[in-house]
Amino acid sequence: MFFVLFAFWLLLNGRWTAEIALTGAAVCGLVYLFLWKYLGYSPRKEWQAARRLPGLAAYALWLVGQIFASAAATIRLIWSPRLIAEPRLVAFRSRLKTRAGRTLLANSITLTPGTITADQTGDRFLIHCLDSDFAEGLADSEMEKRILRIEEGGASRE
Repeated sequence: MFFVLFAFWLLLNGRWTAEIALTGAAVCGLVYLFLWKYLGYSPRKEWQAARRLPGLAAYALWLVGQIFASAAATIRLIWSPRLIAEPRLVAFRSRLKTRAGRTLLANSITLTPGTITADQTGDRFLIHCLDSDFAEGLADSEMEKRILRIEEGGASRE
């Protein structure tokens, strides 16, 4: 994190002098010390986050595809005069262990058109679905399985 902060410092300054570099190193060191001391940040957590990045990138690409597929299904449902929407609330429990994983799942569900996370408390989710077809497979979904794999990529529990 120190190096990211320092690179950002240099980028914002736009030039390189010894004074700018020393001031930037001191400021970035103090910010890093603050993060470590008061926010629980550490090199170990940095490494765990770095190990999860490839999985998160793959998940983001997969999620974009799901968003487009869900958007197409939602458009088909809305524009078709023969299809009638049957809204439904679905509750399920997630197997995700971390708060970040559960938040990612809740936000991913909300990002896909036709579904909204109405409530998320602990491992319990309440999802509003525009149609009963959208509710199929919410519990034990592919989305949850992919996030579980990302959680296993780093050993920390939040």
